[in-house]
Amino acid sequence: MKTLQFNVPTTQGQSLTIQEDVMDSFYPYLHKHQEAQLMWIKKGQGVLVVEDTLHPFKENDIFFLGANQPHVFKSMSQNGLFNESRSISIFFDPHGKLKSLFSLGEFESLNHFINSNSRGFKVPDAYFNQISERVVQLKSADELDKLMQFFYLLRSLAMISKETDPLCIERIEFNQDEPIGVSRISLICNYIKENFKKELSLEDVANYANLTPQAFCRYFKKHCGVTFVSYLNRIRIKEVCNHLNEGDLESVSFIAYNCGFNSITNFNRVFKQVRGCNPKEYTDNYKNTVFTGI
Repeated sequence: MKTLQFNVPTTQGQSLTIQEDVMDSFYPYLHKHQEAQLMWIKKGQGVLVVEDTLHPFKENDIFFLGANQPHVFKSMSQNGLFNESRSISIFFDPHGKLKSLFSLGEFESLNHFINSNSRGFKVPDAYFNQISERVVQLKSADELDKLMQFFYLLRSLAMISKETDPLCIERIEFNQDEPIGVSRISLICNYIKENFKKELSLEDVANYANLTPQAFCRYFKKHCGVTFVSYLNRIRIKEVCNHLNEGDLESVSFIAYNCGFNSITNFNRVFKQVRGCNPKEYTDNYKNTVFTGI
């Protein structure tokens, strides 16, 4: 079975990505990505295919997957129907922006954990509360505390991994049509990240990819797990939040326009959809979190 090179929806400059997915079923294609992944199954059941090994999964299972490890979570239907699938994933590239940190002597144990667990593992049920609480703390942390919570999570996983078995016997190398780093999907996503502040249409990106709009939509959703519009909106909202977090004195409307939105009504709708609150609530929550106790 051909393994797709998947591009995790990220924002330039970020060292880790926290993503919550709610779908009819889990992403159905065997794929791999340059990031390692911790995935918490909040709802759903099925079979995890890792390399050449099968593992059943259910609600509240947590899996650690190594960087570039081929895998797919195959949903199981009940009575021919798929129920809602919900998950939280944490993606990080151990050979990307975090590489210099992992090379420090103080992080030697975490670097050893990453290198020793490239075949992945399942978090034992006895440690579910501990790891799920770490994930919740990381997900709710502000930008300043995210890395600290992330390293606490890795330290807990490193201790637990000593009691686990790898998800597969050995790593299998798959031949790809396109090398990592210069694949078509990587070039497309980089193009979007470099031009998201402009009026960027589906037709513009499809032309860049030398695909028809219809073919591009299918290709992008297959390789990124989200639609082009959703991917673009996430990047734009993340950039808006970066400005708000830095105490940008410009108006929210001005920031929104500079980040690619051409309608304040649409911006407010998308912001609420992505962040779960409006810009003022986000800014107030951020300030309260950062300056509490100061």
